[in-house]
Amino acid sequence: MESTHHPAGTGGASPAAGQRSELVLHINAETHRLTLDHRTTVLDVLREHLGLTGAKKGCDHGQCGACTVLVDGRRANSCLLLAVAQGGRRITTVEGLADGERLHPLQEAFLERDAFQCGYCTPGQLCSAVGMLAEAADGFPSHVTPPTAASGTPVPLTGDEIRERMSGNLCRCGAYPRIVEAVREAEAVREAGAAAGTATWPDGRPPGQGAAS
Repeated sequence: MESTHHPAGTGGASPAAGQRSELVLHINAETHRLTLDHRTTVLDVLREHLGLTGAKKGCDHGQCGACTVLVDGRRANSCLLLAVAQGGRRITTVEGLADGERLHPLQEAFLERDAFQCGYCTPGQLCSAVGMLAEAADGFPSHVTPPTAASGTPVPLTGDEIRERMSGNLCRCGAYPRIVEAVREAEAVREAGAAAGTATWPDGRPPGQGAAS
């Protein structure tokens, strides 16, 4: 699906024509053609121009993780990303994790484990966890990964690994223990699927979306 938007900018006076650019953003498997002020962040595009309000504006400084999305499968703080620099990349928000009515395994685990209270940080927690599981599966070490771990092999997700890798996402309600439980449960689902040759979701793509091209 393709949509066209011509937003004025980031607020205040309209920017001069030389301060805007036309670009194409691929968000949740949909193509959007937009004309944007060069200062517009991905977070503002999502919330103010496309109505995708899952990603939250918390600190607006990349410190709380509430705005986390996936860019080409890697997690990123959307409040720090200029939209004009993301042309051609594939962005996945929390709204794009589910496959129709079928929830992402992490969403199911968060519900099962009651891994949230107010829910404000939950979209960022979910997107970060999807990216984090992919990083661990690809063998990317964290600060607490043992130095003896074999390079390039999947990193076992202990409680310490999950807490370290998710430390960039703050939960002011303090639901961290349940979040860790939910991530471990989703990882068990991923491992079972990998063993059966059916796991495709940890790389940041919604089930059934297929590889990014």
